[in-house]
Amino acid sequence: MNKTLQLGAVLCLLAGFVVMGAVAVKKTAAAATPEKFIHVRVNDVSKGEMVSVNLPLSLAEKVIPTIHNGNLHNGKVTIGNMDMQDVDVRALLAAVASSPDNEFVTVKEKDQEVRVAKSKGNFIIHVTDLNSDSDESNKSDKSDKKYEKRGQKVDITIPISVVNALVPNERQELDLVAAIHALSNASEALLVTVHDGTQDVRIWIDSQNDGSK
Repeated sequence: MNKTLQLGAVLCLLAGFVVMGAVAVKKTAAAATPEKFIHVRVNDVSKGEMVSVNLPLSLAEKVIPTIHNGNLHNGKVTIGNMDMQDVDVRALLAAVASSPDNEFVTVKEKDQEVRVAKSKGNFIIHVTDLNSDSDESNKSDKSDKKYEKRGQKVDITIPISVVNALVPNERQELDLVAAIHALSNASEALLVTVHDGTQDVRIWIDSQNDGSK
C-alpha cells in the first residue's frame, strides 16, 4: 500500500471515530435529565400580598441535610411514637401501586368531603370544606361580614414513587432527601393546591427556573 492510500485509510479511521464520538455525545445529551425546580406561590387577595419561591430540587436535596431543628435531622423527620410494627407499609404501598386506578376512600360529612384515589401512578387526595365561617346565628344576617362561605379546598397529587421514598423506615423516620430525589425523577406535575377564603397556594414541579409555566 502506498503512502497516499495509507494516509487515506488513517483519515477514514479518524473520521469514523469522530462520527461515533459525536453520536455518543448526542445520545448523552438527549438522555440527560433537565434540572427540576419546585415552585411555591402564595397569593392573598385581601392583603395584596404574594410570595414566590423557585428552588432547584438539586439544591434542596443538598440543603435539607444541613438543617437540624426539632424532629428534622440529616434530611429525615422523626415521626415520634407512631406504632407501625404491625403494618408493612411498603407491602401495602406495593399492593396499591399494582392495583387498577380507583377511588379507594370517600368520606362525606355535613361540613367536609374527603376523597382518596389512585390515578396514573399518583396518589390523589381531595378535601373540601363545606362549612361556613360563622355559626348558625349569623346566617340570619347576610350583611354580617363574618358570614362568608370559605369554600376551603385542598388538592394533593403525589407520585407513588415519592411516597415509597418518603415512607417510615424501621427507625420511624420520613426520608425527605429520598423523596426530593424521587421528585426530581418524576414527571412535571402540580402537587398541591389550597384555596382558603382569599388565599391561594400552589406547589408544583417543572423545568422552568422562574415558575412561568
